[in-house]
Amino acid sequence: MFKRINLFLAVVASMALSVSVYADAYTNIGRAATAEEIAAWDIDVRPDFKGLPAGSGSVEEGEELWEEKCASCHGVFGESNEVFTPIVGGISEGDVKAGRVANLVGNRQPQKTTIMKVATISTLWDYINRAMPWTAPKSLKPDEVYAATAYILSLSGVIPEDFTLSDKNIAEVQKLMPNRNGMSLKHGLRTVDGKPDVHSKACMKNCKTTGKLTSTFPVSARNTHGNIQQQNRTFGAVRGIDTTQPPAKTLKETQERLKLAATEKKGSAKAKGDMLSVAKKNNCLTCHGVKNKIVGPSFNDIATKYKDVKNANVTLEGKVKKGTSGTWGDIPMPAQSASDRDIKALVNWILKGN
Repeated sequence: MFKRINLFLAVVASMALSVSVYADAYTNIGRAATAEEIAAWDIDVRPDFKGLPAGSGSVEEGEELWEEKCASCHGVFGESNEVFTPIVGGISEGDVKAGRVANLVGNRQPQKTTIMKVATISTLWDYINRAMPWTAPKSLKPDEVYAATAYILSLSGVIPEDFTLSDKNIAEVQKLMPNRNGMSLKHGLRTVDGKPDVHSKACMKNCKTTGKLTSTFPVSARNTHGNIQQQNRTFGAVRGIDTTQPPAKTLKETQERLKLAATEKKGSAKAKGDMLSVAKKNNCLTCHGVKNKIVGPSFNDIATKYKDVKNANVTLEGKVKKGTSGTWGDIPMPAQSASDRDIKALVNWILKGN
């Protein structure tokens, strides 16, 4: 099996080198990223804590933040599996001392929690920073991320309840992570001395070219999953093209489509009484697309399902306020905190179909 993996990696490496040889054959594909765009993506925090911003957050602050923004999906104590896998549980004081979680072996703990598996605090901090809360990712300030991380570690018995986690002491806390010794380099991709176990013999200079390399995408696969442009979390700059349309033939045509799509989107929202803005404000578009399913059903699917249901408005308003489960699958929708006015307006708009 390892021979097959190594052969595969060798082929991939060779292909990557070949692409570099033919790079000058590409035309009208992309552009150089600006410094601002690079900075927007360069937010990762590494195991050696490179990239970690200055800041601090206490367990007490984390508990307050957790109850406000996290408990609806993860439970008050990080134990819930109603929406996602539990974050806390399955470790012991012995694990904290040993740095290896015993319950990862065998089936003593069939459902593996986050704190059982994660080996570095940086992984936990980084994920919370870039992806949480689910309905508003990247909205937390660094101090809030420190606080949320501290609360999780406190629930797990890694740090005491009166602890304040910061960029100054996080490296020391790392030494107490229950599964800190759970990572291994002995997996066939790299040897323990840090050298790759694959060696490519592809040409690196003065190579003979036999043709022109181009980038293509099968038209038949273009609309497999609906309009990809609409299937993004509703934060930050969203770029892309409508994949339900035939591919553009020129770069100019692509740019014109993007400009037209932006104009139509703005005019459509205004014509519909800014209901998309209301839906975005209340984080509805995180789980629901207008025409496509994301986590929950699309608005149009909801309109179709309740088309002939008596008092559908009242029924849906109740589901939004109180939350619901089982109607569209296993993933429940938590109770929403939108105002009665917004809920009523959104339900009326959804039921009309879009």
